[in-house]
Amino acid sequence: MPDRDPIHDMEDGIDRLLEIMRRLRDPQTGCPWDIEQTYATIAPYTIEEAYEVADAIERQDWADLEGELGDLLLQTVYFTQMGTEDGRFTFNSVVKAVSDKMVARHPHIFGDESRDKSADQQTADWEQIKAAERAGKAQQGALDGVAGNLPALLRAYKLQRRAARVGFDWPSAGNVLAKVAEEAQELVEARDTLGPDEIEEEFGDLLFVMVNLGRHLGVEPEQALRRTNAKFTRRFAGVEARLAAEGRTPDESTLEEMDALWDAVKAQEKAAKG
Repeated sequence: MPDRDPIHDMEDGIDRLLEIMRRLRDPQTGCPWDIEQTYATIAPYTIEEAYEVADAIERQDWADLEGELGDLLLQTVYFTQMGTEDGRFTFNSVVKAVSDKMVARHPHIFGDESRDKSADQQTADWEQIKAAERAGKAQQGALDGVAGNLPALLRAYKLQRRAARVGFDWPSAGNVLAKVAEEAQELVEARDTLGPDEIEEEFGDLLFVMVNLGRHLGVEPEQALRRTNAKFTRRFAGVEARLAAEGRTPDESTLEEMDALWDAVKAQEKAAKG
C-alpha cells in the first residue's frame, strides 16, 4: 500500500498547507516562481492580502472573507517556509511565540490577576506590558516599534497615540481645531509664495494635524477615509448611471451637469436612509 500523500488529504488542515509550500519551494522539484521569491518580494502581497481581508469585511461578503483569510494565512506559511530554509524560525516557533505573547498580555485571563477590570484599565495594562516588551528589545523611545511602512495615515495615528501616552498631546479637540486653521493658513501662504517642496511639507503638516483631530474625536482616520472613498465611488457610479440613461458619459458632460447629478444622487441616498 503506497504511503499517504498529505497533498491530497483534504482533512490534513495546516499540515497539508505547510507541505504544499515546502514542495513549491523545493530547489529541485518546486515551482520556479516560488523558488525565486524572497521576504522582500512577498511582503507587498502580504499587505495587499490584508487589505483584501478588510475589504471583504467592509462589504460583509463572508464567503469572500473565507477565501481572503486563506490567502492571508498563505503569506504566513510562505514566510515561515523561508525561515525554515534559512534556519531563522519555523511555523511552529512563530505559533509558539504569538501564543506565549497572548498569554503574557492577558494575565487577567491566564494568570492570577483579577478579571474585574474596566476596558480602560485593561487597555492601560496592555500598554504597560507592551512597553515592558519594548524595553526588553532595547526599544527605549516612545515611538520605537511603530512600523515605518504602515500606510501614512495609520502610522501618523499610531505615532500620535504613542506620544499622547507620555503626555505629549493637545488638551482638547478645540486646541487641535485651532491648529488645523493655523496649518491651513500656512498651506495657503506656501501655495502663494513658496516652491513645491514647501507646499508638500505644509500639506503633510495639515494632514498630520487632521489625523490628530480624528484621534481626539474618536475617529480612526484610515477607516474614515476608506468610508469616504467608498461613498465617493458609490455616488460617482450613480452619476455615471444617470448619464448613461441619457446616452452620455462623464467626458461628454459639463462639470455643472455632473454637480447637479451628484446632488441628486446624494439627496436620493439621504432620502433612502429616512
